[in-house]
Amino acid sequence: MRTISQNIVKFTVIAVTSFLMLFALNIANNNVSASAAGHWQHVAERKLSKKQIRARRWVSFHESTNRYHVRNGICYGKFQLNEYYLHGNHSKKNQELTANRYVKHRYGTWVKAKHFWQRHHWY
Repeated sequence: MRTISQNIVKFTVIAVTSFLMLFALNIANNNVSASAAGHWQHVAERKLSKKQIRARRWVSFHESTNRYHVRNGICYGKFQLNEYYLHGNHSKKNQELTANRYVKHRYGTWVKAKHFWQRHHWY
């Protein structure tokens, strides 16, 4: 017959092992997701200067902390674009490329979009 302390130790070992397995799976899933997102970010930044890339990343961080699934009213995603611009396509690829088109049309450059954001807290 096991003592209570032996049962507690066994339960603790099982709980910690389960937690570590879930943690490892979560890291693996996030790395796959992050690498896919990183691919589209890289594609969208391919023709931008380092200064433009820094401004673009600054804006996306301040809009959503770089999360693709954030919603705020009618705005959605990493760049908090109006749903109208996304045409129902919330993919990472569409968000990355649509953000470039939006900024080019409205501000001309990401640096100008960042400066506007700093004055108005939106872009």
